[in-house]
Amino acid sequence: MSLPRLYAGPVTATLEMHQEASTPVSHGARESDLARRLSPAIPADRLNSWLVTIGITIFAAVLRFTDLARPHSVVFDETYYMKDAWSLLRWGYEKGFVDDANAKILASNGDWRTLDFFTNKPAFIVHPPIGKWTIALGEYAFGLNPFGWRVMMAILGTLSVLLVVRITRRLTRSTLIGGIAGFLLAIDGMSISMSRTALLDMTLAFWILVAFGCVLMDRERTRGLVAREVLRFPDDRAAMRLLGSGTGPFAGLRPWRWAAGVALGLACGTKWSGVWFVIAFGLLTVVWDYGMRRMLGVRTQAAVGGAVIDGVLGAISIAGTALAVYMVSWSGWLLTSGGYDRNWAKGMQGSGLLGFMPEALRSLWHYHAEMLNFHTHLTSTHSYQSNAWSWPLQARPTSFYYESRDLGVDGCPADKCSTEVVALGNPIIWWAAIGAVIHQSWRWISQRDWRSGAVVLAVLAGWLPWLGFQGRTIFTFYSVAYVAFLAMAVAMTLGTILGPSNAPPRRRTIGAAVVGTFLLLALVSCWFFYPIWTADVIPYGQWQMRMWFPTWV
Repeated sequence: MSLPRLYAGPVTATLEMHQEASTPVSHGARESDLARRLSPAIPADRLNSWLVTIGITIFAAVLRFTDLARPHSVVFDETYYMKDAWSLLRWGYEKGFVDDANAKILASNGDWRTLDFFTNKPAFIVHPPIGKWTIALGEYAFGLNPFGWRVMMAILGTLSVLLVVRITRRLTRSTLIGGIAGFLLAIDGMSISMSRTALLDMTLAFWILVAFGCVLMDRERTRGLVAREVLRFPDDRAAMRLLGSGTGPFAGLRPWRWAAGVALGLACGTKWSGVWFVIAFGLLTVVWDYGMRRMLGVRTQAAVGGAVIDGVLGAISIAGTALAVYMVSWSGWLLTSGGYDRNWAKGMQGSGLLGFMPEALRSLWHYHAEMLNFHTHLTSTHSYQSNAWSWPLQARPTSFYYESRDLGVDGCPADKCSTEVVALGNPIIWWAAIGAVIHQSWRWISQRDWRSGAVVLAVLAGWLPWLGFQGRTIFTFYSVAYVAFLAMAVAMTLGTILGPSNAPPRRRTIGAAVVGTFLLLALVSCWFFYPIWTADVIPYGQWQMRMWFPTWV
């Protein structure tokens, strides 16, 4: 099917798009350097790429699902979220619970429909509902037990590996680099431990990754459509004369941007830190469109004007959609009457800018003000808190669970054993990621590599904001929000080390040896640390061997 023709007005050239074009353009009509730069061809190894993807995903699933119910205990902040999820299933909002609820739940048959260890008072919760609704899906399907409240995180963690392979392949046009990125995420301890623990952060990380994939698809779709139009002209100069007139082409409704807005709304509906990715990914789309206009020959001033218009349209499609989805995520609280602060505005006369709002929305606004006050004044000391400056080094990992075992207890083979779940990234990957992010930043700045810029920006969106909270209690495991992008950065740097396919054989051999050695070391590191990511029972001496630094204890 042919595309509708571009038409140029006095100010802009507008592209009316009525079909999906997420795949690169075929350049069979004529040779066009401009079309090729707009829409590079994807590797033709589609079948092999899916075999690689599925194989790595299955490997990741084994690491995340093996003995998922271990430990048979409530781990770290699972004590809040698995009960909040249960409460959402029954009432649509979070209730308070009795002091010995954990012990009773673990001793029960796990039937959330009949168990009731809640008080009659609503609970003051400080995170939106999406992450807890996600946990609730597992409890609904498998019961109120450790497997039930962890299974959805394991599913999302496994799917994240699949997404990383596909996204990185599309980003780099290399199945090999995509496979390396997915493999690195599959064997990373931060991803593994967070996939096996019912906290909110894996849900946040998953939707951020989905949103990144959507904005990448939007870039491809937009440029693919423009590239198809370029091929209608007898040569590139003629195409640029029309397409580069005014502020350049616009791309209509752009469904992938709306999809990114949905994903980012679900991220923000899990944790507010998703807002930073709304800003980052929104800026990405504007910068990419500006670059496309400049490639078409649009003058700088006009390209800036187009970028402003894109910014407004992007704010509507991405930020506006994210806000709408976020509001919908509070439906349980809004449609019931028992939630915390639900009736705060009842009978009160509205005033000021919010005076026109219904009572329910004014109550929700007040509730959010209280949540914000909690987050900005959370300064209580915790033994495993860590400064964001230390996250790249994994200097202070978060221990979620630790218990000792005596000989014969739970298979303990020594006089004293340890069992622990610690959110510790694979050291080989994380320490290499420091150099990889620096390398990708250099490529972004010096070589204007948009792929490097996208990955680095995603890492910074997940890390930099936390540097502004020097007095707040924060933890290393928050970094799981951007660990997928670290895997991409390392894989892309390894691709540079490996060298291009047309490099001399000696260069490729040396590169392959370095890359292979690194991947082997990372895999050995995964094998070595896996017991303390998954609460395996090991002799105390072996546990001590894995505590490389005093700050890990």
